[in-house]
Amino acid sequence: MNNSVTEQLTRAGQKIEHDSFAIVDRETTEHSYPADQWQIVRRMIHATADFEFNGLTRFHPDAVPAGLKAIGEGANIVADVEMICVGLSQPRLSHFGVTTHHCIADTDVIAQAKAENTTRAVQAMRKARKKQLLDGSIIAIGNAPTALLEIDRMIREDGIEPALIVGMPVGFVSAEESKDMTSKLTTIPWIITQGRKGGSTLVVSAIHALLALAEAQQKAQA
Repeated sequence: MNNSVTEQLTRAGQKIEHDSFAIVDRETTEHSYPADQWQIVRRMIHATADFEFNGLTRFHPDAVPAGLKAIGEGANIVADVEMICVGLSQPRLSHFGVTTHHCIADTDVIAQAKAENTTRAVQAMRKARKKQLLDGSIIAIGNAPTALLEIDRMIREDGIEPALIVGMPVGFVSAEESKDMTSKLTTIPWIITQGRKGGSTLVVSAIHALLALAEAQQKAQA
């Protein structure tokens, strides 16, 4: 049974997407991911045409079940940048009652970052915590390593409990280190990309894959 909400809206669009996934499957000679994790990695490869994400993408053992549970319960998605919120399909999110949030451009966030000589991303995550948006949410980080480092700190020091971290910041300063730190979390599930590679496009594609898996699960349980 095909998904109706998380598929492309036209038959032509669906065919292109399905054919693209088939090409990825055909050109991937081997991988070690379980079927549900491969749905996420395959969509990330589809979004970037970069087969290195077969191997660079790592999952906490509970990542996919935690993501599906959060989506099914209409969790918040808290992003480090607006690009992620814009890139996510609003009809797909609305189907599950999921809402997106970001604070990166808020004037008080900018002012506080200047006053404390920190980054806007750090202050945005702190503001999201004050607004009680982090516990039980999906944290989506594709741009700012400092946002991921701050989330890691708040988990360890302040006891916040997000449902899932999709941590894929891109870059040369602290990107690899921030993801390595996230990968050491045991009680909070995560999906990361190892090394310097990452980006908001990958986070969006990973969440869209989770939404598709959630719809398939929903249909199977109906």
